[in-house]
Amino acid sequence: MMYPTSRAQHTAASYNSSLPGTLPQRLFTRREVIPARNDVLWRIERGAVRTLTWSEDGTFITLGYWGPGDLIGYPLSKVKPYQIECLTSVEVSLLPPHLWNQDVNSLITHIQQAEELLSIVHRKPIYLRLWQFLVWLSEKFGRDVEQGKLIDLNVTHQEMAEVLNTTRVTVTRLLQQFEEEGNLLRHKRRIILRLPNEGFKNNEKTRKSPLDSLH
Repeated sequence: MMYPTSRAQHTAASYNSSLPGTLPQRLFTRREVIPARNDVLWRIERGAVRTLTWSEDGTFITLGYWGPGDLIGYPLSKVKPYQIECLTSVEVSLLPPHLWNQDVNSLITHIQQAEELLSIVHRKPIYLRLWQFLVWLSEKFGRDVEQGKLIDLNVTHQEMAEVLNTTRVTVTRLLQQFEEEGNLLRHKRRIILRLPNEGFKNNEKTRKSPLDSLH
């Protein structure tokens, strides 16, 4: 379950080099909704988006998080309603239908990531579900820093709750618990995960993973 930024950038470079000419590009601002078009796919060059739907009572249901190298678009889903929301400023390339078959690997990756997130959402207990979601985010949007793995994406407690089918209060409580256990650090509005295979420096005491309490 690894989708590091470097891999996404490598995929993006390989794909661009195989396309004739220059693809048209669009820029979107944070919280802007990408237009609902069925005649193109959007390839993320920079930034992050989430795909979502909502229930009859207006409850948001997050379907996926996507970053550089990922293909997104309304033709990839039959969920109604369906929306693509920018979590940061985003730059995308527009792919017309006759080019879709040139990036089968990205389409396969889209399916794999959607299924992976779906499996996490149904994990029990909620303690494990949240931790595995954070690990998933760190693998997709993370970068190594001295203290651990920085999730370079601002996901609010409410958005986490929407993904994991729980409450914002529960997410906040568990994040505080992870922090008290030494598995998580705060850096401004970002989260740093201190994963089990990353040792403390300066002979600090070895910490436990949230998974340890489940054994």
